[in-house]
Amino acid sequence: MEQKFLGGNRPGQSVVSVDVVDGQWIDVTNVEVIDWPAGEQRRIRLAGMNRPRLLLVAASGPPPSCVDPLEDWVRLPAGEGDIEARLAALARRADQLEPMGPVIDTDDVVRCGDAWVALPPVEARIISALIARLGTVVSRADLAAAGWPDGAPGRNALDVHVLRLRRRIASLGLAIRTIRSRGYLLERVEAGAVGA
Repeated sequence: MEQKFLGGNRPGQSVVSVDVVDGQWIDVTNVEVIDWPAGEQRRIRLAGMNRPRLLLVAASGPPPSCVDPLEDWVRLPAGEGDIEARLAALARRADQLEPMGPVIDTDDVVRCGDAWVALPPVEARIISALIARLGTVVSRADLAAAGWPDGAPGRNALDVHVLRLRRRIASLGLAIRTIRSRGYLLERVEAGAVGA
């Protein structure tokens, strides 16, 4: 295996790279590099879009919990070889994984299989947080922070937007479940079996 990487490995820098394996070149420019924990909102948004992510963790920071195969992390300072290897591994995983859906694109369109629905910005940010943790509980506080980064307008605002989201995503075979005293959970359901 031969690797050639050009460019930087810091957030915001482009990384032009090829990973030559069995005569094939793998481009890692689709892997997003994020300072963590400062870039947590960006991490959530990119996870909702199923974009591969490498988190750069400060030497004194706690390690992130990475359960998504499209996410990895490295503690700084790290050798360039370590960062390059993780970038290449994430790019290979992204190429091998079929779109698992649901995903949300940069135009705030949620896609699940061949079905799609366009969302307003606040609801797109809320669903991004839910998609990033599909099948697990997301707290009300985390959803409010995702929907309104500058502070939610009121307690009922989240409830209203979740209700609207439930109606909009039902046709995608998705349901948002209320987990009492904990938050909300996004899951896939059979078509026609969607309920709150």
